[in-house]
Amino acid sequence: MKIATAAYPLDLLDGWDAYAAKLTGWVEKAVAAGAELLVFPEYGGMELATLAGPEGLKDLETSLRTASDFVPKADALHSDLARRHGVYIVAGSAPVFDPELGNRPVNRARFFAPSGAMAAQDKQIMTRYEREVADIIPGRPLRLFETGLGRIGILICYDAEFPLLGRALAEADLLLVPSCTEALSGHSRVRIGAMARALESQCVSVLSCVVGEAPWSDLVDVSVGKGGVFGPPDVGFPETGEISEGVLDHPGWTYAEVDPAAIAHVRRDGVVLNRAHWPEQAGRDASITIEQLR
Repeated sequence: MKIATAAYPLDLLDGWDAYAAKLTGWVEKAVAAGAELLVFPEYGGMELATLAGPEGLKDLETSLRTASDFVPKADALHSDLARRHGVYIVAGSAPVFDPELGNRPVNRARFFAPSGAMAAQDKQIMTRYEREVADIIPGRPLRLFETGLGRIGILICYDAEFPLLGRALAEADLLLVPSCTEALSGHSRVRIGAMARALESQCVSVLSCVVGEAPWSDLVDVSVGKGGVFGPPDVGFPETGEISEGVLDHPGWTYAEVDPAAIAHVRRDGVVLNRAHWPEQAGRDASITIEQLR
């Protein structure tokens, strides 16, 4: 399969047609390159807030609600593009006020199939900014998606830094990691997390990111990163684990060819068998003792 992962800039849009043209252009470019799976980043949906003009951006709370209001219309566009081109698309996540989850937004990525069908994955663990400033809350639990490309899981940004969340998706062939980070240190943390999850589960992880400046939003005002696709440093994969990476802070798609058979093979007969040997950790932490060594 061919994967396209985005380093995506957020624009100050002057109307719906501008948004539709931008998204359509990005999708068409990836499709022309042969991509079957397109991954947009965390908070890529925040530019929806600009569609209401200055009134929709007057403060953080207003922008969260404005973006959420435009999500259904954006979903219809993503669904049409996925169906028209016969591809899978992970839309840029957005704040969504889901009445079933309370009166605060969740950070939700929506996943579209070639049929146009949609599923969703919510972020599980909030960063300090999300919980202390934006008051964004955890959403529904992790899901594993059965697709024509294999089993796919989504860990949104900070979630990728937690190994037990990755382990919960150990049956996934692909772990998608949409991210948005304001500094190189943050991007490095998520990148290292994505690579670690690929090592532990002997799968392929796909990192997308927001890049550039969006001074109209406190949430995404500065973003640093590059797209990347990673695998276990083992048979059938690069010795560094880096299948493909983009250029730091350079907008555009990063592409990678991934062979599902290589994932199955390394899990069955790799030089190491991290995924199979994971349960051997159980109980060993209980045997730890503290010894004096001075």
